[in-house]
Amino acid sequence: MTQGTARSGGRGLPVPEELRNNGVVKNVGEARETPAGAPQEELATGERSTRNRVARSILDHGPSTVAELAERLGLTQAAVRRHLDALAGDGVVEAREQRVYGARTRGRPAKAFALTDYGRDAFDQSYDKLAADALRWIADREGGNEAIAAFARARIAAQAGAYREAVEAATPEERTEALAKALSADGYAATARSAPHPQKGEQLCQHHCPVAHVAEQFPQLCEAETEFFAELLGTHVQRLATIAHGDGVCTTFIPKISHNASASTAGRNPA
Repeated sequence: MTQGTARSGGRGLPVPEELRNNGVVKNVGEARETPAGAPQEELATGERSTRNRVARSILDHGPSTVAELAERLGLTQAAVRRHLDALAGDGVVEAREQRVYGARTRGRPAKAFALTDYGRDAFDQSYDKLAADALRWIADREGGNEAIAAFARARIAAQAGAYREAVEAATPEERTEALAKALSADGYAATARSAPHPQKGEQLCQHHCPVAHVAEQFPQLCEAETEFFAELLGTHVQRLATIAHGDGVCTTFIPKISHNASASTAGRNPA
């Protein structure tokens, strides 16, 4: 329900999910040479694993030079540079001038590699717990479920501008598709398709939900989104499934657009 999407790892680079699953990194040496005849899939998996170790080492120890990473991980400096080039190309790390304290020696200072905001976000964070704790505090202090519902509606309203602009620029027949494209631009991986017979209408499918774990505890987030879709499209809509409820996709049924339809009958989230 919020923005956020994982980048695809080009050239076998790690994506956030791979980094999150990295866990505690074993600081063991890697073979200096690639075994002859190793299966391609095995080599690719090894590359990703080592790349994750490089990123994790920077997370644990802060900005690091090639020499420091090579010594720490038991790799050659050439191998470290290759992995850093790949990580930098994927936006996970960036090179910075290393700070020098005291008298500066001759020659250019070695570059230190640091995680970018994107790279840091790829590791486990406590954002879901923080959001759930904040909503629970609102519920306890400000009026229970009604306070959560009010917050959810206000949150949707704050994000509504781009969606409203996209939908209002489309013809009635293209509004669901326009909404799907606007949602995809915000990381929801949304698609629009014709609803199965005998339903007359379309299905809006959101294949990604950045706040699914929070919405499991606070279905008001899904309900506010459903109400917003109804108001935006000018017709009753029905939420058929949600990722937060354990379904694979958030699916909303949108009947054939009727200009006389009332948005006040928005379907409720099944969770």
